[in-house]
Amino acid sequence: MRQALIPARVTVSARTVPAATGNTSAMDHESDAALIAASIDTPVAFAAVFDRHYDFVHRYLARRVGFDLSDDLASETFTTAFRVRARYDLAHSGARPWLLGIATNLIRHHRRAEVRRLRAYERLEAEHAAGIDEEMVAARADAAAARPRIARALARVPDRDRDALLLLAWADLTYAEIAVALGIPIGTVRSRIHRARNRLRELLDPGGQSLFADTVTEVIASDG
Repeated sequence: MRQALIPARVTVSARTVPAATGNTSAMDHESDAALIAASIDTPVAFAAVFDRHYDFVHRYLARRVGFDLSDDLASETFTTAFRVRARYDLAHSGARPWLLGIATNLIRHHRRAEVRRLRAYERLEAEHAAGIDEEMVAARADAAAARPRIARALARVPDRDRDALLLLAWADLTYAEIAVALGIPIGTVRSRIHRARNRLRELLDPGGQSLFADTVTEVIASDG
């Protein structure tokens, strides 16, 4: 989130990303790839990419490592993206997978924080499950009670496999986009997600459970 506007620059958590000073409405209709290409000669064009994707990247990071780290890592994600923008593959019109790939790479330096976050999910969900009203619908109670087990199980999935699975489940990327994000072949993406699902099935009750959201049960339950 933009915190302070300075001529031609915007400060984000003690780091800077160029701020747009031209016709921002025209930039709104440009693809991310076009904006990144333009930013090579006109750095302020990159601000539109920042505005489009910062909130989503920040939410993804907060979910994985917690709010204490998410501000700094989101800032570092865009600072890194700006620094290496000349290497962006312009064949990809949307930059979100690329940005999430940078964010995921930064998470690798904070694995302990991620595990602590998963354990926090486990504790909070356990407390919530313990306080469920007896009159609540059984299915809802079952789902709430299952989430601590999911958090515990996710913490035990190998790091690289968990990265791929959570880019699918929490960032809603396709297999092809995950391949772009992680810089690996799509076949490797499929293998990692398959292994992650299998590991979760081993650790959870047969049949799988919702991954912290009622709408993504299929992320674990199917290989679609």
